[in-house]
Parts: sequence; C-alpha cells; structure tokens
Amino acid sequence: MTKRDAKRQAILDTAFRLFIAQGFDGTSVSQINAEVGGSKATIYSHFPSKEELFVECMTAAVDDYITAISEHGATQLETSGVGPETLLRDYGISYLKLVCSSDIVATRRLMIAEAARAGIGKLFLAKIAAMRAHAVAFLSRLMTFGALRPDDAGLAAEHLRALLEAELIEPLLLDARDTPPADSEIAFAVERAISAFLRAYAPVSP
Repeated sequence: MTKRDAKRQAILDTAFRLFIAQGFDGTSVSQINAEVGGSKATIYSHFPSKEELFVECMTAAVDDYITAISEHGATQLETSGVGPETLLRDYGISYLKLVCSSDIVATRRLMIAEAARAGIGKLFLAKIAAMRAHAVAFLSRLMTFGALRPDDAGLAAEHLRALLEAELIEPLLLDARDTPPADSEIAFAVERAISAFLRAYAPVSP
C-alpha cells in the first residue's frame, strides 16, 4: 500500500467511525482532519466533498466484500465443479452475514436517514449500482455455464438480493430485534431464498 493509499484508508476509517457515532451534521471535515492529521486540502484531494466522503466511507467495506465473494463464486464455478445450488448458497450465507451485522445495519439506517440531503441519495444509488455489478457478473457466468437459464442477469441479481434479505433485514433496520441472527437462522433463510431463486432461474430441461 502506498503512502497515499494508506492516508485515504485512514480518512475512510476515521470518517466512518465519526459519522456512525455522530451523524452527518454532527461530523465536520475539520474534526476528521484533526484526528487523521494533515490539512483539509489532503482530505479534499481524495474526496471532492463531505457528501462524497460520507458515501464512500459508508459503502467501502461492503464494496470490497461483495467483490470478493462474487469473484470467489466465479472462481469456484470454473475450477472446482461445484454445483450452482452450493455456489449460490455459499454466496448467500456470506452476503447475509455481512448485511445482518450490527455495523452494516447501522450504516444502512444512516444512509436512508441522509438520502434526502442534496445529492447524497443519487450518490448512494450510483455506488450501489457499481457494487451490484459484481453480483451481476457472477450470475452472468452461471448463465453462460448453463448453471442458470439465460436471462437478464441484472434483474436476476435484484431478485436474488430481495429473496436473501426478505426474512431478516427489515426487523433489524427497524430495531425490532436486539441481536443479529444466529448462523443457523441465516442458513435456513438462505436455503429458502436459494430454493425460490432456482425455481425461477434453473435451466429448462429438454
């Protein structure tokens, strides 16, 4: 990691912690800068505005994780001969563990709360679309390999995400449960979600 990359990561880590604890209005670039060190110009050389820094630090961890699990699934498909149900189940468990974690739930609440602020909602939507491109590429490979029927991979990715989140996310976002779901609960939810997804996208038998 270069010195510039390390500085950028330090800014993201500090900004994330402060935004989660204090909200968007309660956190200033000056405060972030005071903890990271250096000048405001350094922060603005990485992130053109406070809004763009907010969006980037709210999504950076998820972006890296979604990229990793999507690429892992594609590699497994091409090298291990694992069936689509197993690949999708493994992807689903990894994804649901991430989005059900306390940090990510808190992040999503803050994202929604600040979405109406000028420009932030559109910035989030663009960032989310870029992240979902990795899941789209993964499902597209499954279709190319004949493991799923050919269809709109982007729509399939939206269907998969909705099915995976259907049982567990809303109570967490609304603070209707106190703790993240146990691994066994996630596994059951993923099993049902993948079963429904494959009923829609399994290859058509000759």
